Amino acid sequence: MKILALNWNDLKNPYAGGAEVHLEELLQRLVTYGHEVTLFCSGFDNCAPEETVAGVRIIRRGNRYNFNLIAPFHLRKLVRDEKFDILIEDINKIPFYTPFYLKIKTLVVVPHLFATTVFHEINFVLGSYIYLAEKPLIPVYRGLRFNVISESTRDDIIKRGIPEQDISVIHCGIDRRTYAYDPGVSKYDRPTILYLGRIKKYKSIQDLVGAFKIVRTKLPDARLMIVGDGDYLPNLKSLADSLGLANYIEFPGFVSSAEKVERMRKAHVATLPSLKEGWGLTNIEANSVGTAVVAADSPGLRDSVRDGETGLLYEYGNIEQFAENLLKILTDKSLRTRLEQGGLEWAETFNWDSAARKFENLLIDVVGAAK
Repeated sequence: MKILALNWNDLKNPYAGGAEVHLEELLQRLVTYGHEVTLFCSGFDNCAPEETVAGVRIIRRGNRYNFNLIAPFHLRKLVRDEKFDILIEDINKIPFYTPFYLKIKTLVVVPHLFATTVFHEINFVLGSYIYLAEKPLIPVYRGLRFNVISESTRDDIIKRGIPEQDISVIHCGIDRRTYAYDPGVSKYDRPTILYLGRIKKYKSIQDLVGAFKIVRTKLPDARLMIVGDGDYLPNLKSLADSLGLANYIEFPGFVSSAEKVERMRKAHVATLPSLKEGWGLTNIEANSVGTAVVAADSPGLRDSVRDGETGLLYEYGNIEQFAENLLKILTDKSLRTRLEQGGLEWAETFNWDSAARKFENLLIDVVGAAK
């Protein structure tokens, strides 16, 4: 097949996240299966307008502020000139509403939808823009096939009006070469909590800082590592200062892949307190290297964590329960060991090659469907 994929970012974009990892892991494997793949996405400072990465042709135009406005012009020309068999539209920000201006078989990929979550991240004006831009999604895309990465997202779009038979769930995989368990690696000497990911307000890392303050009253030797970069980082540092925790929280910023894995392996517990996610890939990554997790019982996260088996879930926003779960894992070695073993077994069930083959079959099905 000749495949065109559409996403806001590619993996080289500084604003790339889990949605980009998901899409490009699949696209790169589709190339190895013999398909021709083009990814159309926004540009960024000093980027190449076009390049090929792992066999995927990447075309970058515009920037993160205007990409949805200029995309229709470029997409119409691409589809007209290159005769693609199928379009993969990845909706993880504002939808592109391609059915309005493209006549092409389309698979709609939805990591998760923002809905009112967006107001937890940005101001009311911009939040309203994104919220309202998302509202027509169902009537515009109804009749197309949808692919999602978690049961939570499936349930969300069913409630919005998409028939269940039009939705397929294909879980994310994991790069086992990178996120490999090493029994020779010991945990840190001090009880250590790890957050690793983008530093955004909706990730609710501020709840983690609040929970950590409670943890330290019971376990004064505990420390917290908040690893990653993002626009909410200054706010977190200010919060840590105001709570007298600046000396006990490390903010190393963006780290290399090797350092990321080392910190994951050595931490006693990894955590993801987000309000909403498509899946929560870092939960599986932590499990894969032998670390238990504590996560909010939020859409997406409740799919990637088996409560009491691979980690512990807490009621989103309940800081006391969050702290209690962290303390359980930090102080009860037998519980932590059991969760670590359960996490290793759970992570073994996720495989990018398997996910890509399922995705390929879905694409073939969409291409072969009658118009």
